Amino acid sequence: FPQNVRDMSFKEGKELKVRVKPSDCCSNFSINIGHDPDNLALHFNPRFDFGHDVNTIVMNSLSGGSWADEQHEGNFPFTRGEEAKCYINFNMEQFYIKLPDGCMINFPNRLGDVKYDYFDIRGEAKVIGIKIK
Repeated sequence: FPQNVRDMSFKEGKELKVRVKPSDCCSNFSINIGHDPDNLALHFNPRFDFGHDVNTIVMNSLSGGSWADEQHEGNFPFTRGEEAKCYINFNMEQFYIKLPDGCMINFPNRLGDVKYDYFDIRGEAKVIGIKIK
């Protein structure tokens, strides 16, 4: 079930820190940032074993309910049952995601905005904490 954060404003230049704990049998979870469920600037989806993907991070954007092209990341520093921290920053051009192992990945800010108010986490992971600073 989605764990929705309301009245959250994530602006360019701020950092979002997300602490999640994937369940012991987690197939995948996602962190979604955008304007609403049909307009996501960032869909960050670590997949332990989902569809054809095993230990892969899939990122995408959703505009007007239509998915764009997926971007796949082979580095997978997530473990079932263990808490993980991700840090997300962005500007008009890019999202910058610092993974739990300290590696940085990025994803284009295809919606091109400098402020997003919609945020949710879906899938088999418990939210331990969320901070914007």
